[in-house]
Order: sequence, then C-alpha cells, then structure tokens
Amino acid sequence: MKKAILNLGVTCLVTICSIPAVSAQKQDHTNSALLIIDVQNDYFPGGKMTLSGANEAAENTRLLIEKSRKINMPVIHIQHIATQEGATFFLPGTQGAAIYPGVMPAKNEKLIVKHYPNSFRETDLLEYLKSKNIKNLVFAGMMTHVCIDATVKAAKDLGFNCEVIADATATRDLEINGQQVKAGEVQKALLAALNFYYAEIRSTQEFLKRP
Repeated sequence: MKKAILNLGVTCLVTICSIPAVSAQKQDHTNSALLIIDVQNDYFPGGKMTLSGANEAAENTRLLIEKSRKINMPVIHIQHIATQEGATFFLPGTQGAAIYPGVMPAKNEKLIVKHYPNSFRETDLLEYLKSKNIKNLVFAGMMTHVCIDATVKAAKDLGFNCEVIADATATRDLEINGQQVKAGEVQKALLAALNFYYAEIRSTQEFLKRP
C-alpha cells in the first residue's frame, strides 16, 4: 500500500513538472507604460542644445519602443514646447522642437505636449494614466538632469512604480561655481540619486530580454 502511494506521488510530481510554465514566461504589461520624454531635434548635433550621447540614447529609445509595441505595452510620447520668455530651444513651430525621426509616435500612441520640466504639470498625463489603469512607468528620454529627474520624482510622489532606462537617457556638461561637471558625471550622479529612492535603474538590454 505504501509503495503504491509513493508511486502515485512520484507520478503526480513528474506530471506537474512537465507542465509548461506559461504563467512564468508571459507577463501582463497592461498596467505598465513606456514614457518617452523630449527626444527632439534640438538635442542632437546641429541643434540648439546638443547633448552628450544623444544619438546612442535615441537608438536605444527606438529599441525600447519596438519592444514595447511587440509586447503590447503602451507607449506615451512627451514633447516639450518652450513658451517661457527668453527660451532658446524647442521654440514653437521650429524644426528643433519636432520629435526626432527615429522615435516618432505611431497613430494609436498618446502624444502629450508640455511646457515645464515636470511632464505632469498642466498636462493630462495623470488623467490618462489613471484612465488606462497604469501603475508602472518605464522612462527614457532627455535631459536626465531636468525633465527626466523632475518627471520621475513627480511620478513616484503620485504613487507610480518607476524605472529609468539609463542608456536611453542623455544629458550635457554643466557648470557650478566656476567648475565644469562633465556629462558623464552628471549622468552618473543623477541616476545614482534616483536609484536611491525614486526609481529602479535598468539598461536597454535588460528591458529587451523581458518576455
């Protein structure tokens, strides 16, 4: 009798182990979204505010968008139009304010125009995210030390889970008290600060490996 029970247990265990782990391999992305911030022409060579590593960040952003579309993760595009007095780039009606060709929104993707670093300020971003029941945000875009930083912190404070794709963001050299801070150091410091509390920091390749 004991032998029969043992054999039955082994048979059940083998059967269970042989069932494909579909639920573990397939994730539900309906409550997550990819947020692309300000990947616009003025940030690229020849533009009015060229960033360090803009081309590489844009190429990685393109890969993120392709992957998101493939797994049916919503893609939201943010475009900055500068309306404040004294603005020198992203001016209304200029080619520099246009979205970079490699990351253009698809017809069915949400495009939000903003006028401040924080993408939530005076836009319908929060209402849109709520309407789609989105809880998790994946960020890419420019500039790391301004609009990425401001929007990620605002999103965290609003209760969203945040993830920044480091190599799909870009910044530039800065200066403080007569000392120059190289773009690479600005990038490292800003991402480290966000990682401390506001967001998980990932790479493009990590994102692309998701099922």
